[in-house]
Amino acid sequence: MYNKRARRDGKEDMYLLYPEVCIGCGTVLSYRDRKKGICPSCRKKIHFVSKVTCKICGKEVMTPLMNVCKDCIKSDHSFLEGKSLFVYQGPMKMAMYRFKYSNARYMARFFARVAWEKHKDWLGQNGVQAIVSVPMFSPKKRQRGYNQAEVFGKALGHVSGIPYLPDFVVREKNTVPQKGLTKEKRKENLKNAFKIKGYGVKLNCVLIVDDIYTTGTTMDAVAEVLKEYGIERILCLTICIGVDA
Repeated sequence: MYNKRARRDGKEDMYLLYPEVCIGCGTVLSYRDRKKGICPSCRKKIHFVSKVTCKICGKEVMTPLMNVCKDCIKSDHSFLEGKSLFVYQGPMKMAMYRFKYSNARYMARFFARVAWEKHKDWLGQNGVQAIVSVPMFSPKKRQRGYNQAEVFGKALGHVSGIPYLPDFVVREKNTVPQKGLTKEKRKENLKNAFKIKGYGVKLNCVLIVDDIYTTGTTMDAVAEVLKEYGIERILCLTICIGVDA
């Protein structure tokens, strides 16, 4: 007798062979939750960035009356505007660690889908012509095996159709990790760290992508060399962003 319960479409069969896991805790997702990328438990703890954000960097602010966060009030940025997907807290801290250090490159597909669903109108309205990623020092990239910002940029380019330009900007200086440094030390750390290749491509609006935004020092350093190249409009997009201090 024909067994209806044994019938599955090809996609479900492939899911059984290659199941997706939650970006937050790493547990295997049900077939129904696979596109959400997050298990029901972590979804309650993960904080998506709201619509009430700083008009410059994209950090959440206390009230719609606050157009600019405390950090951007004190700082001038080289980029025009930034957006992000999640607040860097709770399960997203472990997710970023795994994405960055544990070869969890599969997460990029989910992050790219969320980014496109959330910000495609913003990208279109600004006329973004290309995507570039914050580069990693070549020896460090060879040691780790990949640059998580590059993986995210490629995935976003695939989902959006916006060209991703690999090695458009390169890192020539082996800087120390920015985490734990003061803003002044961060700027000094990144001084002359980046160089643009450019390939002779003429662009007016470019999107820089990275994994985490804290003070914006890294984005500013990359944006500065893009401006020197002649690109007038520079936007930023990160997976996670810190809270307004």
